[in-house]
Amino acid sequence: MRLCIVSETWLPEINGVAHTLARLSRELHQQGIKIDLVRPRPAPLPGEQPVASRQVPVNAEMQVTPVSLPGYRDVQIGLTTPQRLQRFMQANSPDVVYLATQGPLGWAARQAARRLGIPLIAGWHTNFDHYCGDYGLGMLTWLTRRYLRYFHNACSLNLVPTEPQARAMRTAGIQRVEVLARGIDSQQFAPSLRDPVLRQQWGVNEHQPVALYVGRLAAEKNLTLLQEAYQAMANVRPDMAFVVVGDGPARQQLEAQLPNAHFTGFIHQQALARYYASADIFVFPSLSETWGNVVTEAMACGLAVIAYRQAASATLIQSGHNGLTLPVGDADAFCQAAVSLCQHPADYARYGRMARLRAREQSWPGIASQFINHLHQTQEMHHATSASWRV
Repeated sequence: MRLCIVSETWLPEINGVAHTLARLSRELHQQGIKIDLVRPRPAPLPGEQPVASRQVPVNAEMQVTPVSLPGYRDVQIGLTTPQRLQRFMQANSPDVVYLATQGPLGWAARQAARRLGIPLIAGWHTNFDHYCGDYGLGMLTWLTRRYLRYFHNACSLNLVPTEPQARAMRTAGIQRVEVLARGIDSQQFAPSLRDPVLRQQWGVNEHQPVALYVGRLAAEKNLTLLQEAYQAMANVRPDMAFVVVGDGPARQQLEAQLPNAHFTGFIHQQALARYYASADIFVFPSLSETWGNVVTEAMACGLAVIAYRQAASATLIQSGHNGLTLPVGDADAFCQAAVSLCQHPADYARYGRMARLRAREQSWPGIASQFINHLHQTQEMHHATSASWRV
């Protein structure tokens, strides 16, 4: 089978969508799926080696014009015409087209695939409607939701990472929704990578706790609560270190609010696991996640996670057993949980051990096998529908 993936983000970009697509694509390739790729032309990242963009075996690739979003240059969309995409698809004859993003590139690919009669699967990787509120565009939320409903209902299948998300989409009028979770490489992300030298750079010994955040530094990540939680933890554990991994438009403001925290900027995937494994508590206040790869990465590295009860946290964490989850939006409870946990080393060590066991159940080969089943089912449904129209 041949699959064409259309995405407005891909390696070497550093974000959850690019990481998910790369990891899934490698597993699909190993299980016999040929992959074509359509994406914006990549911009080189500082210190990035060119080979990083070739980590995924691709049979044919089309790069389109990239356009950075105003005020957020790290995020790009892709611009091209349905006609160009149609010629690319005709030349390579994919059996299914997977739309990973719903921006201009996804829209153009949707048009091209429909004209050629190629079945479409769409993934839900980003909560675009949630972002409208985060960036002061709440009046556009209803329009965004209407667009997303129209976009997804033209697809043969829509894949979301959790069952609550699937129910929410069905309630919103989106049809043909199924669940496909995300995986984790529990060998790449492991507690054994704990690095005493790195901890020394943070100014702590083996018995002092380290709280870690990994993710974009942007409005949609609820960084005001991260700041409040870190400051509350520091009040009861003055010897505690705080580490922030990531970058984005809110970094300068957050650095001013947390002058004693260690800001690392982006850490490339090969080194990131050392940072997880060298911390003790993972503090993740985001409310905008569809899944949240960073949660599974932290769990696989043996960290006690504090997060809201949504997305991956709701699926993987049994609060009080392998981490702590709080009711969505309850900032006071979130801070109280963080303060309590950092004062009880035995608890966060136990949560971390149990988190590691749960994360190991999320294997990428298993996720890829489920995805392949969806590909075959979509192809069969499409052929059956086409045959009924001919009759």
